[in-house]
Amino acid sequence: MRYNPKAKLDRSQVQVRRGGGRSGGGFGLPVGGGGGNGLKVGGGIGGLVILLLVFLLQSQLGGSPSAGPVGTGEETGSLDNCRTGADANQDRNCALVADVNSIQAFWAEALPDQTGTPYRRATTTIFTGQTNTGCGGATSDVGPFYCSVDEGVFLDTSFFEDMLQGQLGAQGGPFSEAYVLAHEYGHHLQNILGTMGQVRTQQGANSDAVRLELQADCYAGVWTKFATEAPDESGEPYILDLTEQDIAAALDAARAVGDDRIQKRSSGRVDPDRWTHGSAEQRMGWFTRGMETGSIEACDTFRAARL
Repeated sequence: MRYNPKAKLDRSQVQVRRGGGRSGGGFGLPVGGGGGNGLKVGGGIGGLVILLLVFLLQSQLGGSPSAGPVGTGEETGSLDNCRTGADANQDRNCALVADVNSIQAFWAEALPDQTGTPYRRATTTIFTGQTNTGCGGATSDVGPFYCSVDEGVFLDTSFFEDMLQGQLGAQGGPFSEAYVLAHEYGHHLQNILGTMGQVRTQQGANSDAVRLELQADCYAGVWTKFATEAPDESGEPYILDLTEQDIAAALDAARAVGDDRIQKRSSGRVDPDRWTHGSAEQRMGWFTRGMETGSIEACDTFRAARL
């Protein structure tokens, strides 16, 4: 995977927050009528589903969600050195900026072209340890997530080594990280299109929650098909080339975050009734479907008779 040295990066689409330490590992999620200090979820069922799925994933991996709120005191960092694709080839955070720019440049054209719905930009926030969001406080233990209240993606980059490559055993690499971002922006598309409002069931192999996640994988595949074409404002593509090895890394990451793989690694048994994201085979399959078709319509998991 090579970024185009001539491409101009738009740093305004990404912010960095630093200065927060961990607050006990994980976050609390009050579900139902209870009160208390945990993660306040807003924005309807969509925001609830996205963050509940993260909570369930962390639980499967043996994490210890805390009920305490995340503290304040964050400071916004700088991406001033991220100016061009050449910087993205040298610096990890700049690479994430390039990925976000490419993903959003693609959907800004593809979403209205394919659906007639205009695209709205979403900000990605890179944080360290913990952060506050419109959906409540979260720590790095939750992994990357999308908050529908903020219409933003949040991630601590330690996820890629500590969880994706560490606990989940993925091979990692730059394009596996791009896949994770593209998946989260798939949730942003679902928010724009109103798909989140279709979610009624939160667990199970054929649940709406699984269909939501597989659709986000499919959307990530759609972007992947055109990733080397998405341009900056001057028409220069952000990404020059993707190799078979890059695609293999993305598929490996999709495989690693399959519910069956996670359950097998954490408890030694697979329970489809508790699935929230889909199996490894399903996640790879829907990513591939999006990549092969390049079509939003082909990603309609909610109408699929078989996932």
